[in-house]
Amino acid sequence: MSEPHVTLDPNGLTPMQQKLRGPLEEQLTSALRAATERIRADYAGEPVEEVCRRLLDETRHGLHPDIAASWQPDMGEFCRVAVSIVRGDAG
Repeated sequence: MSEPHVTLDPNGLTPMQQKLRGPLEEQLTSALRAATERIRADYAGEPVEEVCRRLLDETRHGLHPDIAASWQPDMGEFCRVAVSIVRGDAG
């Protein structure tokens, strides 16, 4: 699987978020990639659902609290990343 990347839907953003879309996407992507690397390194056979939850928790943990609280991630994408971890796909 290619490296995970967060893309924000401009239709769901406030005007301020739209102005900051690029830097927000970079910060979210960085947090998701760091979480993916940590979970892939520690993976010990957990089910996809648990890996998906951990990805979300660890990604949010890597963000500023205000950003983490307001971010509504695409859970389908998180689950695709979780499946790649469970399958042992290269990162």
